[in-house]
Amino acid sequence: MPTAQTRKLSLSTLGPLAALIVLVVLGAFLNDNFLSSGNITNVLARSAFIGMIAVGMTFVITSGGLDLSVGSMAAFIAGMMIMAMNALIPLMGIGVPLILAGMVVALVCGLLAGLGNGLLITRARIEPFIVTLGTMGIFRSLVTWLADGGTLSLNFEARELYRPVYYSGLFGIAWPILVFALVAVLGELAMRHTRFGRYCEAIGSNDKVARYSAVKVERMQLYTYVALGLLVGLATIMYVPRLGSASGSTGTLWELEAIAAVIIGGTALKGGYGRVWGTVVGVIILSLIDNILNLADLVSPYLNGAIQGVIIVLAVVLQREKSSADGR
Repeated sequence: MPTAQTRKLSLSTLGPLAALIVLVVLGAFLNDNFLSSGNITNVLARSAFIGMIAVGMTFVITSGGLDLSVGSMAAFIAGMMIMAMNALIPLMGIGVPLILAGMVVALVCGLLAGLGNGLLITRARIEPFIVTLGTMGIFRSLVTWLADGGTLSLNFEARELYRPVYYSGLFGIAWPILVFALVAVLGELAMRHTRFGRYCEAIGSNDKVARYSAVKVERMQLYTYVALGLLVGLATIMYVPRLGSASGSTGTLWELEAIAAVIIGGTALKGGYGRVWGTVVGVIILSLIDNILNLADLVSPYLNGAIQGVIIVLAVVLQREKSSADGR
């Protein structure tokens, strides 16, 4: 006989999946091309960037943190990557080593950016909201300054060589989708079956109790921001070959989408419980909503950010109501 707690858990678990199924049925009903392989591939490939970032955001939020800078960070990393590759062309020429060098630059920049956020939060003990709000402005301003208010563009020949990283794939599946799937699987395993995941949940639930349990709270929190920075760098690696450019508008609202995906997926905004597979479902839900709105021409695409904001507010309200119900 299932208990009330089991029924609540089942509802919480199945809710995002039920919403995903409803969206798929709705999309198929509104547009005949919705379930075409081309459209599905496009939706998954475009959601892969946010998905990789959202997996890292899941660990940050689970441990009681927050990062508002990931979109601006991606723009800055993309700009640094493009500038580095253009500068290395006279030395390395156009070839695979140049692409690999650009990837290394992206990962190093992501690591350093995440490390900077993490150190300010854990060592200087500044609130995550304040730190990442500040670095959001810093990263966005830096890439705008580097581009002199315009756009940083990758050398044409290098761009042509780099394009298959986004547009090609394996067994007909685009590389961004495959990389996102790998990140999601590793993230779920880390959250559910490693000490790191358990520590993140313990810290987010009650950091004082975690300290008494010999958990190195600051170190674990720092690791979550570093991991998020690396995943932003990885997402940027997959994103740059799509357009071959970066500007002050690159990555706009990515932080909103990543946080929304995490909350929709069932991770507690206040920390203490994280669900990576739910985050993956949340990312796909947001991408499908965007895709359905565009295909059906129901509202202006300029309102997508407003719709995502409403979804975040509703998800938080539902979480709060569930917590109040559990407390009764």
